Amino acid sequence: MQGDTTDRTPWPRRAVGFLLGVPSAVPAALYLLLTAVVLGPFLLRPRHRPHAVGRLMPGVRRLAALERARRRVFFGDRFPRHYRAQDPRLLRYLVARAGGGLVTGAVLALLGFGAGLAVLLAGGVLRGSLGWAQLAIQVLLGGVLLFLAVQGLFSLAALDARLARACFGPSEAELLRRRVAELADSRAAVVRAVDTERRRIERDLHDGVQQRVVALAMLLGRSRRGLERHQDRELTAELLRQAHREARGLLTELREVAWRAYPSALDTLGLEEALGGVSERCAIPLRLHYEVPGPLPGPVRTAAYFVVSECVTNAAKHSGASAVSARVVGTAALLTVRVEDDGRGGADPAGSGLAGLRGRVAALDGSLHVHSPVGGPTVITAELPCA
Repeated sequence: MQGDTTDRTPWPRRAVGFLLGVPSAVPAALYLLLTAVVLGPFLLRPRHRPHAVGRLMPGVRRLAALERARRRVFFGDRFPRHYRAQDPRLLRYLVARAGGGLVTGAVLALLGFGAGLAVLLAGGVLRGSLGWAQLAIQVLLGGVLLFLAVQGLFSLAALDARLARACFGPSEAELLRRRVAELADSRAAVVRAVDTERRRIERDLHDGVQQRVVALAMLLGRSRRGLERHQDRELTAELLRQAHREARGLLTELREVAWRAYPSALDTLGLEEALGGVSERCAIPLRLHYEVPGPLPGPVRTAAYFVVSECVTNAAKHSGASAVSARVVGTAALLTVRVEDDGRGGADPAGSGLAGLRGRVAALDGSLHVHSPVGGPTVITAELPCA
């Protein structure tokens, strides 16, 4: 989230943080001045510039980190955790921050000088050495200068906040561009996932259900011809028994295909019972831990189910695992799904199955993490926002 200042931060704390920006700007200005004197000739030469910049930037990063800490501690700014500003942006920020801090110090010094003059003016009034006309002129000029100084301090404080947001957090336009790009990527991922799911269902129907229907039709055809020709009753009875078994297998296959497409238990019984069905059908032992305090939104519930189902299926088919565990833990704001198996590892995060899961999770503004070193274990963690 973009860095901002919470309104709940007390104003005395913000004032202290703003005043501390003056002494913190002094070492920044001195560092920039000294490095400009020492490294300036090298910075002007293209051949030596990378080496000179390499010497310049460590100090810039440390001073910028000090300013970031000041904004966070005294102003309550929240900057993106994983955002790291590039070196040119840090350098521009430190130059502007040093200039702004020194100007703030100058304005504060003028205010202090004005306060001293006000004390002298009050002393002159008490001694009677200052006429009313002179007093009015001095008060008018002092009031105007005080107003300008206070407005200048407010503007410098706003500049300090804008500089911090521009350096330590993406701008609003950049955040909007990123959000648009994320939505476009997630939409494309969802389209790919839906297309992959359709192909998988078509393959299941063609390779499984259709073959069973063909076999059933052949068995029933042979049985019908045997009955019409009054052939061996034992052979006909055996054909009918095979047809009956094939019909039962066909029903099971259809049930499995329907369950993989969308389990009705999710709507009728909930996520925990649907995951229990995954555990019953799993070819290897599945240990399930479910700890969710309340009902989940429908899309989150569906995504969590398919994460567990797909990961368990992959573990049983491809990893050579002997056991797998699934942990589903939720709060009011976040549902965490963690699936771990003891297989050989080496899962490809860009594979069709995991890529489809990542697209499904990303469509809900969630994240999917895959840790699968060669030799195992494989740990897949999905975080799904519930709000």
